[in-house]
Amino acid sequence: MEYPQLARRFAPTALMLGNIVTGCSVLAPAGMLVELSGGLDVSIRTAGLLITFGAIMLCVGSPVTAWLTSRIERRTLLTTTLAVLALTNAASAFAPDYTSLLIIRLIMLAVGALYTPQAAGTAALIVPVERRGSTIAYIFLGWSLAAAIGLPLITLVASRYGWRAVYGGIGAMGCVSFLLLIWRLPRGLVGAPVDLKTWTDVGRNRMIMLLLSITTLQMSGQFVVFTFMGPLLAKLTGAGPDAIGLVFACYGIFGFIGIAIATRIVDSWGAWKTSVLFTVLMLLGVTGWALSAGIYPLMAASVAIWGLGFASTNSMQQVRLVGAAPALASASVSLNTSVLYIGQAVGSAVGGLLYARDLVHAAGYVAAVFVALALTMVILTRPKRV
Repeated sequence: MEYPQLARRFAPTALMLGNIVTGCSVLAPAGMLVELSGGLDVSIRTAGLLITFGAIMLCVGSPVTAWLTSRIERRTLLTTTLAVLALTNAASAFAPDYTSLLIIRLIMLAVGALYTPQAAGTAALIVPVERRGSTIAYIFLGWSLAAAIGLPLITLVASRYGWRAVYGGIGAMGCVSFLLLIWRLPRGLVGAPVDLKTWTDVGRNRMIMLLLSITTLQMSGQFVVFTFMGPLLAKLTGAGPDAIGLVFACYGIFGFIGIAIATRIVDSWGAWKTSVLFTVLMLLGVTGWALSAGIYPLMAASVAIWGLGFASTNSMQQVRLVGAAPALASASVSLNTSVLYIGQAVGSAVGGLLYARDLVHAAGYVAAVFVALALTMVILTRPKRV
Protein backbone atom coordinates (compact mmCIF):
# COMPACT_ATOMS: atom_id res chain seq x y z
CA MET A 1 0.00 0.00 0.00
CA GLU A 2 1.39 3.37 -0.95
CA TYR A 3 1.93 5.95 1.78
CA PRO A 4 -0.72 8.44 0.53
CA GLN A 5 -3.34 5.66 0.66
CA LEU A 6 -2.23 4.66 4.16
CA ALA A 7 -2.32 8.29 5.28
CA ARG A 8 -5.84 8.75 3.97
CA ARG A 9 -6.94 5.58 5.74
CA PHE A 10 -5.85 6.87 9.16
CA ALA A 11 -6.42 10.59 8.56
CA PRO A 12 -9.95 10.56 10.11
CA THR A 13 -8.46 9.23 13.35
CA ALA A 14 -5.88 12.01 13.39
CA LEU A 15 -8.65 14.56 12.82
CA MET A 16 -10.72 12.99 15.60
CA LEU A 17 -7.80 13.24 18.06
CA GLY A 18 -7.52 16.93 17.24
CA ASN A 19 -11.16 17.30 18.26
CA ILE A 20 -10.30 15.80 21.66
CA VAL A 21 -7.79 18.62 22.21
CA THR A 22 -10.25 21.21 20.93
CA GLY A 23 -13.04 19.82 23.11
CA CYS A 24 -10.87 19.80 26.24
CA SER A 25 -9.72 23.35 25.51
CA VAL A 26 -13.31 24.58 25.20
CA LEU A 27 -14.85 22.56 28.06
CA ALA A 28 -12.03 22.69 30.63
CA PRO A 29 -13.40 25.54 32.82
CA ALA A 30 -16.69 23.65 33.31
CA GLY A 31 -14.80 20.86 35.05
CA MET A 32 -12.91 23.10 37.48
CA LEU A 33 -15.03 26.17 38.24
CA VAL A 34 -14.53 25.79 41.97
CA GLU A 35 -10.74 25.59 41.64
CA LEU A 36 -10.64 28.55 39.22
CA SER A 37 -12.87 30.55 41.57
CA GLY A 38 -10.65 29.86 44.57
CA GLY A 39 -7.31 30.14 42.78
CA LEU A 40 -8.13 33.39 41.00
CA ASP A 41 -10.17 34.91 43.86
CA VAL A 42 -13.35 35.40 41.80
CA SER A 43 -16.94 34.19 42.20
CA ILE A 44 -18.25 30.97 40.62
CA ARG A 45 -20.35 33.05 38.22
CA THR A 46 -17.31 35.14 37.19
CA ALA A 47 -15.29 31.98 36.60
CA GLY A 48 -18.21 30.75 34.45
CA LEU A 49 -17.76 33.81 32.24
CA LEU A 50 -14.63 32.12 30.88
CA ILE A 51 -17.09 29.83 29.10
CA THR A 52 -19.55 32.58 28.14
CA PHE A 53 -16.97 34.99 26.71
CA GLY A 54 -15.08 32.11 25.12
CA ALA A 55 -18.26 30.97 23.39
CA ILE A 56 -18.87 34.49 22.07
CA MET A 57 -15.35 34.52 20.64
CA LEU A 58 -15.92 31.12 19.06
CA CYS A 59 -19.24 32.07 17.46
CA VAL A 60 -17.71 35.19 15.90
CA GLY A 61 -14.43 33.53 15.02
CA SER A 62 -15.80 30.47 13.25
CA PRO A 63 -17.36 32.15 10.17
CA VAL A 64 -14.74 34.91 10.02
CA THR A 65 -11.80 32.50 10.10
CA ALA A 66 -13.57 30.18 7.64
CA TRP A 67 -13.76 33.08 5.19
CA LEU A 68 -10.19 34.30 5.78
CA THR A 69 -8.61 30.84 5.57
CA SER A 70 -10.77 29.06 2.97
CA ARG A 71 -7.96 29.11 0.40
CA ILE A 72 -5.28 27.75 2.75
CA GLU A 73 -4.20 24.13 2.30
CA ARG A 74 -5.95 22.06 4.98
CA ARG A 75 -2.93 20.24 6.42
CA THR A 76 -1.16 23.53 7.04
CA LEU A 77 -4.28 25.15 8.46
CA LEU A 78 -5.24 22.37 10.86
CA THR A 79 -1.73 21.69 12.16
CA THR A 80 -1.15 25.40 12.78
CA THR A 81 -4.43 25.60 14.67
CA LEU A 82 -3.41 22.71 16.93
CA ALA A 83 0.00 24.28 17.52
CA VAL A 84 -1.68 27.49 18.72
CA LEU A 85 -4.03 25.51 20.98
CA ALA A 86 -1.05 23.71 22.53
CA LEU A 87 0.88 26.94 23.15
CA THR A 88 -2.05 28.91 24.57
CA ASN A 89 -3.02 26.08 26.94
CA ALA A 90 0.57 25.99 28.15
CA ALA A 91 0.51 29.79 28.60
CA SER A 92 -2.75 29.49 30.58
CA ALA A 93 -0.93 27.37 33.14
CA PHE A 94 1.24 30.40 33.98
CA ALA A 95 -1.50 33.08 33.90
CA PRO A 96 -0.99 35.33 36.96
CA ASP A 97 -4.62 36.47 37.34
CA TYR A 98 -8.16 36.15 35.98
CA THR A 99 -7.81 38.92 33.39
CA SER A 100 -4.67 37.37 31.92
CA LEU A 101 -6.31 33.95 31.77
CA LEU A 102 -9.38 35.41 30.03
CA ILE A 103 -7.25 37.20 27.43
CA ILE A 104 -5.23 34.04 26.71
CA ARG A 105 -8.46 32.05 26.43
CA LEU A 106 -9.94 34.50 23.93
CA ILE A 107 -6.81 34.25 21.78
CA MET A 108 -6.88 30.46 22.11
CA LEU A 109 -10.47 30.18 20.97
CA ALA A 110 -10.25 32.82 18.24
CA VAL A 111 -7.85 30.44 16.50
CA GLY A 112 -9.36 27.23 17.86
CA ALA A 113 -12.70 28.15 16.25
CA LEU A 114 -11.16 26.92 13.00
CA TYR A 115 -10.56 23.33 13.95
CA THR A 116 -13.89 21.52 14.30
CA PRO A 117 -15.66 22.85 11.16
CA GLN A 118 -12.53 22.55 9.04
CA ALA A 119 -11.91 19.02 10.28
CA ALA A 120 -15.45 18.08 9.23
CA GLY A 121 -14.99 19.78 5.85
CA THR A 122 -11.64 18.04 5.36
CA ALA A 123 -13.28 14.66 6.00
CA ALA A 124 -15.46 15.24 2.93
CA LEU A 125 -12.28 15.55 0.85
CA ILE A 126 -10.69 12.27 1.92
CA VAL A 127 -13.56 9.73 1.96
CA PRO A 128 -16.11 8.57 -0.65
CA VAL A 129 -19.53 10.25 -0.63
CA GLU A 130 -21.25 7.12 0.72
CA ARG A 131 -19.01 7.17 3.83
CA ARG A 132 -19.21 10.91 4.46
CA GLY A 133 -21.94 10.76 7.12
CA SER A 134 -20.31 8.08 9.24
CA THR A 135 -16.86 9.68 8.90
CA ILE A 136 -18.09 13.09 10.09
CA ALA A 137 -19.81 11.38 13.02
CA TYR A 138 -16.55 9.53 13.78
CA ILE A 139 -14.54 12.76 13.78
CA PHE A 140 -17.01 14.24 16.27
CA LEU A 141 -16.27 11.27 18.50
CA GLY A 142 -13.35 13.41 19.67
CA TRP A 143 -15.78 15.73 21.46
CA SER A 144 -17.44 12.72 23.11
CA LEU A 145 -14.06 11.49 24.33
CA ALA A 146 -13.20 14.98 25.57
CA ALA A 147 -16.30 14.77 27.74
CA ALA A 148 -16.04 11.05 28.58
CA ILE A 149 -12.38 11.03 29.58
CA GLY A 150 -11.24 14.65 29.50
CA LEU A 151 -13.78 16.27 31.82
CA PRO A 152 -13.57 13.66 34.60
CA LEU A 153 -9.77 13.84 34.44
CA ILE A 154 -9.92 17.65 34.49
CA THR A 155 -12.09 17.53 37.63
CA LEU A 156 -9.83 14.91 39.23
CA VAL A 157 -6.55 16.67 38.44
CA ALA A 158 -7.84 20.15 39.32
CA SER A 159 -9.17 18.99 42.71
CA ARG A 160 -5.81 17.40 43.60
CA TYR A 161 -3.13 19.38 41.75
CA GLY A 162 -4.83 22.65 40.79
CA TRP A 163 -6.16 24.20 37.60
CA ARG A 164 -2.67 25.08 36.32
CA ALA A 165 -1.79 21.39 36.04
CA VAL A 166 -4.88 20.87 33.89
CA TYR A 167 -3.88 23.52 31.38
CA GLY A 168 -0.35 22.14 31.25
CA GLY A 169 -1.69 18.67 30.51
CA ILE A 170 -3.96 19.89 27.70
CA GLY A 171 -0.99 21.77 26.22
CA ALA A 172 1.10 18.57 26.19
CA MET A 173 -1.77 16.64 24.60
CA GLY A 174 -2.02 19.35 21.94
CA CYS A 175 1.63 18.85 21.02
CA VAL A 176 1.08 15.11 20.53
CA SER A 177 -2.03 15.71 18.40
CA PHE A 178 -0.14 18.27 16.29
CA LEU A 179 2.52 15.66 15.47
CA LEU A 180 -0.05 12.97 14.65
CA LEU A 181 -1.86 15.28 12.24
CA ILE A 182 1.38 16.17 10.44
CA TRP A 183 2.11 12.45 10.15
CA ARG A 184 -1.26 11.27 8.86
CA LEU A 185 -3.09 14.07 7.05
CA PRO A 186 -2.33 14.13 3.29
CA ARG A 187 -0.94 17.24 1.65
CA GLY A 188 -2.73 19.18 -1.06
CA LEU A 189 -6.25 19.22 0.41
CA VAL A 190 -8.03 22.46 -0.50
CA GLY A 191 -11.73 23.11 0.07
CA ALA A 192 -14.05 25.27 -1.98
CA PRO A 193 -13.31 28.99 -1.44
CA VAL A 194 -15.77 30.83 0.78
CA ASP A 195 -16.77 34.23 -0.62
CA LEU A 196 -19.56 36.77 -0.09
CA LYS A 197 -21.85 34.97 -2.55
CA THR A 198 -21.46 31.76 -0.55
CA TRP A 199 -22.70 33.46 2.63
CA THR A 200 -25.57 35.04 0.68
CA ASP A 201 -26.59 31.65 -0.71
CA VAL A 202 -26.46 30.16 2.79
CA GLY A 203 -28.67 32.94 4.14
CA ARG A 204 -31.26 32.33 1.43
CA ASN A 205 -31.43 28.58 2.05
CA ARG A 206 -34.42 28.02 4.34
CA MET A 207 -33.43 24.51 5.41
CA ILE A 208 -29.93 25.62 6.41
CA MET A 209 -31.38 28.44 8.51
CA LEU A 210 -33.78 26.06 10.26
CA LEU A 211 -31.00 23.58 10.97
CA LEU A 212 -28.84 26.34 12.44
CA SER A 213 -31.74 27.35 14.69
CA ILE A 214 -32.00 23.77 15.95
CA THR A 215 -28.30 23.75 16.87
CA THR A 216 -28.69 27.02 18.78
CA LEU A 217 -31.64 25.71 20.81
CA GLN A 218 -29.98 22.37 21.54
CA MET A 219 -26.82 23.95 22.85
CA SER A 220 -28.55 26.76 24.76
CA GLY A 221 -30.60 24.22 26.68
CA GLN A 222 -27.67 22.01 27.55
CA PHE A 223 -25.36 24.80 28.70
CA VAL A 224 -27.91 26.30 31.08
CA VAL A 225 -27.04 23.29 33.25
CA PHE A 226 -23.75 21.98 31.86
CA THR A 227 -21.67 25.10 32.53
CA PHE A 228 -22.50 24.96 36.24
CA MET A 229 -23.03 21.21 36.56
CA GLY A 230 -20.32 20.78 39.20
CA PRO A 231 -21.47 23.60 41.51
CA LEU A 232 -25.13 22.64 40.94
CA LEU A 233 -24.46 19.05 42.01
CA ALA A 234 -22.58 20.30 45.06
CA LYS A 235 -25.46 22.58 46.08
CA LEU A 236 -28.29 20.19 45.31
CA THR A 237 -26.79 16.92 46.57
CA GLY A 238 -23.64 17.84 48.52
CA ALA A 239 -21.49 15.97 45.98
CA GLY A 240 -17.71 16.28 46.28
CA PRO A 241 -15.14 16.45 43.44
CA ASP A 242 -15.00 12.67 42.89
CA ALA A 243 -18.81 12.33 42.76
CA ILE A 244 -18.97 15.28 40.36
CA GLY A 245 -16.24 13.74 38.22
CA LEU A 246 -18.27 10.52 38.08
CA VAL A 247 -21.28 12.42 36.69
CA PHE A 248 -19.07 14.06 34.06
CA ALA A 249 -17.78 10.58 33.21
CA CYS A 250 -21.36 9.29 32.81
CA TYR A 251 -22.10 12.21 30.50
CA GLY A 252 -19.06 11.58 28.35
CA ILE A 253 -19.10 7.76 28.32
CA PHE A 254 -22.73 7.67 27.27
CA GLY A 255 -21.96 10.39 24.74
CA PHE A 256 -19.31 8.05 23.35
CA ILE A 257 -21.87 5.22 23.21
CA GLY A 258 -24.43 7.51 21.59
CA ILE A 259 -22.16 8.69 18.81
CA ALA A 260 -20.90 5.15 18.22
CA ILE A 261 -24.53 4.08 17.69
CA ALA A 262 -25.20 7.14 15.50
CA THR A 263 -22.16 6.35 13.37
CA ARG A 264 -23.49 2.83 12.81
CA ILE A 265 -27.08 3.73 11.93
CA VAL A 266 -26.91 7.09 10.17
CA ASP A 267 -26.07 5.74 6.71
CA SER A 268 -29.06 3.33 6.80
CA TRP A 269 -31.57 5.30 8.90
CA GLY A 270 -30.77 8.71 7.47
CA ALA A 271 -29.69 11.79 9.41
CA TRP A 272 -33.24 13.00 10.19
CA LYS A 273 -34.46 9.82 11.92
CA THR A 274 -31.17 9.55 13.78
CA SER A 275 -31.46 13.18 14.87
CA VAL A 276 -35.01 12.68 16.16
CA LEU A 277 -33.93 9.65 18.22
CA PHE A 278 -31.04 11.37 19.96
CA THR A 279 -32.84 14.68 20.50
CA VAL A 280 -35.61 12.74 22.28
CA LEU A 281 -32.99 11.08 24.49
CA MET A 282 -31.45 14.46 25.26
CA LEU A 283 -34.84 15.85 26.26
CA LEU A 284 -35.57 12.83 28.48
CA GLY A 285 -32.23 13.28 30.23
CA VAL A 286 -32.53 17.02 30.82
CA THR A 287 -36.11 16.60 32.04
CA GLY A 288 -34.98 13.82 34.36
CA TRP A 289 -32.31 16.13 35.81
CA ALA A 290 -34.97 18.75 36.55
CA LEU A 291 -37.45 16.33 38.11
CA SER A 292 -34.88 14.47 40.24
CA ALA A 293 -32.99 17.54 41.50
CA GLY A 294 -31.50 16.76 44.90
CA ILE A 295 -31.30 12.97 44.44
CA TYR A 296 -27.77 12.18 43.30
CA PRO A 297 -28.29 8.66 41.80
CA LEU A 298 -31.29 9.81 39.75
CA MET A 299 -29.51 12.97 38.58
CA ALA A 300 -26.50 10.88 37.51
CA ALA A 301 -28.77 8.47 35.61
CA SER A 302 -30.50 11.40 33.91
CA VAL A 303 -27.13 12.80 32.85
CA ALA A 304 -26.27 9.41 31.32
CA ILE A 305 -29.46 9.47 29.21
CA TRP A 306 -28.79 13.09 28.28
CA GLY A 307 -25.23 12.13 27.35
CA LEU A 308 -26.46 9.69 24.71
CA GLY A 309 -27.73 12.65 22.72
CA PHE A 310 -25.31 15.52 23.28
CA ALA A 311 -22.63 14.71 20.70
CA SER A 312 -24.80 12.60 18.41
CA THR A 313 -27.29 15.41 17.79
CA ASN A 314 -24.52 17.82 16.82
CA SER A 315 -22.86 15.38 14.45
CA MET A 316 -26.26 14.75 12.83
CA GLN A 317 -26.66 18.49 12.37
CA GLN A 318 -23.36 18.52 10.47
CA VAL A 319 -24.47 15.60 8.30
CA ARG A 320 -27.86 17.22 7.57
CA LEU A 321 -26.20 20.51 6.62
CA VAL A 322 -23.83 18.79 4.22
CA GLY A 323 -26.77 16.91 2.70
CA ALA A 324 -29.00 19.99 2.47
CA ALA A 325 -26.56 21.88 0.22
CA PRO A 326 -23.27 20.06 -0.52
CA ALA A 327 -21.87 23.01 -2.48
CA LEU A 328 -22.35 25.28 0.57
CA ALA A 329 -21.06 22.74 3.12
CA SER A 330 -17.85 24.60 3.96
CA ALA A 331 -19.77 27.73 4.95
CA SER A 332 -22.82 26.02 6.51
CA VAL A 333 -20.75 23.67 8.69
CA SER A 334 -18.69 26.64 9.82
CA LEU A 335 -21.85 28.58 10.65
CA ASN A 336 -23.21 25.57 12.52
CA THR A 337 -20.15 25.64 14.73
CA SER A 338 -20.67 29.37 15.17
CA VAL A 339 -24.29 29.04 16.29
CA LEU A 340 -23.30 26.10 18.47
CA TYR A 341 -21.13 28.53 20.40
CA ILE A 342 -23.91 31.14 20.37
CA GLY A 343 -25.96 28.48 22.12
CA GLN A 344 -23.18 27.91 24.62
CA ALA A 345 -22.96 31.65 25.31
CA VAL A 346 -26.73 32.03 25.72
CA GLY A 347 -27.06 28.93 27.87
CA SER A 348 -24.11 29.71 30.14
CA ALA A 349 -25.30 33.33 30.54
CA VAL A 350 -28.81 32.18 31.50
CA GLY A 351 -27.38 29.48 33.76
CA GLY A 352 -25.06 32.02 35.42
CA LEU A 353 -27.96 34.37 36.08
CA LEU A 354 -30.03 31.58 37.65
CA TYR A 355 -27.07 30.36 39.72
CA ALA A 356 -26.25 33.87 40.98
CA ARG A 357 -29.88 34.25 42.12
CA ASP A 358 -29.80 30.81 43.76
CA LEU A 359 -32.48 29.48 41.40
CA VAL A 360 -30.68 26.14 41.21
CA HIS A 361 -33.85 24.06 40.75
CA ALA A 362 -35.12 26.25 37.91
CA ALA A 363 -32.07 25.62 35.70
CA GLY A 364 -33.19 22.12 34.71
CA TYR A 365 -36.67 23.24 33.72
CA VAL A 366 -35.34 26.15 31.65
CA ALA A 367 -32.95 23.75 29.92
CA ALA A 368 -35.80 21.35 29.14
CA VAL A 369 -37.83 24.13 27.48
CA PHE A 370 -34.94 24.95 25.11
CA VAL A 371 -34.44 21.27 24.18
CA ALA A 372 -38.19 20.71 23.70
CA LEU A 373 -38.25 23.60 21.22
CA ALA A 374 -35.27 22.05 19.42
CA LEU A 375 -37.07 18.69 19.15
CA THR A 376 -40.17 20.40 17.74
CA MET A 377 -38.06 22.01 15.03
CA VAL A 378 -36.28 18.75 14.23
CA ILE A 379 -39.66 17.11 13.64
CA LEU A 380 -40.84 20.03 11.50
CA THR A 381 -37.75 19.80 9.27
CA ARG A 382 -38.53 16.25 8.18
CA PRO A 383 -37.40 15.85 4.56
CA LYS A 384 -39.99 14.96 1.95
CA ARG A 385 -38.44 11.53 1.53
CA VAL A 386 -36.80 9.85 4.53
